[in-house]
Amino acid sequence: MREYSERLGVPVSWWLVVTACVVLLGTTLWAGLSLLWAIVIYAVLESASALVLLAWGAARIVVTETDLRAGAQRLPLANVAEATALDRDQTIALRGPRADPAAFLLVRPYLHRSVYVAIEGRPAERPYWLIGTRRPAELAAAIERARIAVGADADEGGARRPATGAMG
Repeated sequence: MREYSERLGVPVSWWLVVTACVVLLGTTLWAGLSLLWAIVIYAVLESASALVLLAWGAARIVVTETDLRAGAQRLPLANVAEATALDRDQTIALRGPRADPAAFLLVRPYLHRSVYVAIEGRPAERPYWLIGTRRPAELAAAIERARIAVGADADEGGARRPATGAMG
């Protein structure tokens, strides 16, 4: 069962700006050509731009009972030490001057807030995850709830018990 799910879709304002750029570039390319060429140029440019924006905005953040998925990456919740919602200034710092080059970042320029996910034991390959989101408090709370539930479900041997299907 999903605890949290969010798609990082591109905002409408970006679509409008890209369309304006397509009109400007298309007009420049079309100058002096026939109307048929204008239609082809605009169609190709707008289609290519739409594909890029759709692909970029297709990234999903999903918190399940056992793991955190951000884009194509997966992190078992048993490896999460903590999740903290960050404001705009904290996000800027961790995306820029205070960023660790080894960290996993799923950020978009139109997402000004994020969630910092500390990794248990801080493995050298991924010391933390920084996930851009529109709802940082909700995402951090979902990660924490699921992480605590995973810890509560673990038995003495460290294995996870099967889920009962009941939600608490």
